[in-house]
Amino acid sequence: MSRAALAHLRRADPVLARVIARVGPFRLRPRADGTHFDHVARAIVYQQLSGAAASTIHGRLTALFGGAPPTPRQLLAAPDDALRGAGLSRQKLGYLKDLAAHAASGAVPFATLHTLDDDAIVAALTRVKGVGRWTAQMFLIFRLGRPNVLPDADLGIQKAVRLAYGLRRLPGPARVQRIGAPWSPWCSVASWYLWRSLD
Repeated sequence: MSRAALAHLRRADPVLARVIARVGPFRLRPRADGTHFDHVARAIVYQQLSGAAASTIHGRLTALFGGAPPTPRQLLAAPDDALRGAGLSRQKLGYLKDLAAHAASGAVPFATLHTLDDDAIVAALTRVKGVGRWTAQMFLIFRLGRPNVLPDADLGIQKAVRLAYGLRRLPGPARVQRIGAPWSPWCSVASWYLWRSLD
């Protein structure tokens, strides 16, 4: 994937070609561990927290279930007090229970999610409380390795675009989409390079 992607991106956008040259080899490897459900549950735990704090809470959460990520039914059956004791806020607890309910009922078909197209996956995941378009896009890129996702509302992407393209102010989603139009069908690869350019 990356060889064809890089050839296209370099040819389509000279500004992005310079970013690619500066960042170096493409190293995105989608997370293959666990289930799709585990991945989204982890994303909810990690929302709006530093990596270290989120990792601690996620570790305590899995410890409640013998060191493994909980299944939807285990999560639904777990007492709220125990989950709160792991460090989950009341809001995140609600989000996780809603996620588990959608999974257990089949309203979000986690076992076959990877067979759907990108738009259908975003539509399915955003039915869950606390899972917005951004979280669904991160799932597409970092779990499924989908090649053509452009998280136009992501602050990191907007900052990187402003710096790379010499814009006076942060671009909104519509402008990111306009600038990123030539990157298709490799927007995920372009996005990865933009994020890395901020390191």
